[in-house]
Amino acid sequence: MTRTAFVFPGQGSQRVGMGRDVAERHPGLAGSVFREADELLGFELSQLCWEGPADELRRTDITQPAIFVTSIATLRVLSASVPEPVVVAGHSLGEYAALVAAGVLEWTAALSLVHRRGELMAGVNETTPGAMAAIIGLAADRVEALCSELSSGAAAELVEVANYNDDEQTVVSGTVSGVEALTRAVRKKADPEVKVVRLDVGAPFHCSLMRSVEDEFARELEAVEFADPRMPVVANVTAAPVRTGDEARAALRAQLAGSVRWRQGMRAVSDHNVQAFVEVGPGRVLSGLVRRSHPETPCHATSDARRIDKLIGELGLVLQA
Repeated sequence: MTRTAFVFPGQGSQRVGMGRDVAERHPGLAGSVFREADELLGFELSQLCWEGPADELRRTDITQPAIFVTSIATLRVLSASVPEPVVVAGHSLGEYAALVAAGVLEWTAALSLVHRRGELMAGVNETTPGAMAAIIGLAADRVEALCSELSSGAAAELVEVANYNDDEQTVVSGTVSGVEALTRAVRKKADPEVKVVRLDVGAPFHCSLMRSVEDEFARELEAVEFADPRMPVVANVTAAPVRTGDEARAALRAQLAGSVRWRQGMRAVSDHNVQAFVEVGPGRVLSGLVRRSHPETPCHATSDARRIDKLIGELGLVLQA
């Protein structure tokens, strides 16, 4: 049996049409997840996923539950057909789906948390507009040094490392002026081949600007039952597996303003003798990161019904209705 790691995508993987063909092909598995989500949320999330408009789907309070539900619908199909993974992880928002896969959270409780998380994060951006940018081709320690330099002195700017994605890509987050200052510093001090790509996101995720909603979200987390994981879940903020439900809850709170240590976390995932990675949900962002960091290990995307069927066929198992 192939030892797999399931990894779950975060914000930025959304696209209009996501999950539709999977729900139509597997109405009793994937389709039922979308139907339940619509009822729980009180609006037709499924239609926003499948038909857009794109501008609405990009709203943080919509994007987060949309990606989560699509990931859970995909997970439901895979769980009916393939053995459980030996380890799971999720990028930012994706950590909630990873905790569902590991039996830590019941999926509808996780959906409520994700929806509230998106609302709170969007609210931060309304009071303190922020920005994020990916720095490509510059070592993470140099990005850290530039952030530290800009954050000190009389003209200090708020800009921090949000995501350590891989050896070549580090994401920063902060105020609009802070990210703009970092962009200028990179272009002035780094090699001309280094790229700075502004991200189309709805809030400055994973930086200290999010501390203003930590306590409120902590109360939401305390109201939900967290079970101990039945398989390792590598957390973003520690890049190490959580061992108990309480550790998982604490990791989700810290994740709001803490850095996503994806590069380091994938090393911890690979320590479980993983023979294949499976990106469970929309998009192929994580597949690209995994292929760059672990080129020797196959990585499978599940962003549509065709890819899901192909994966199940390669694992040699029979698809259940």
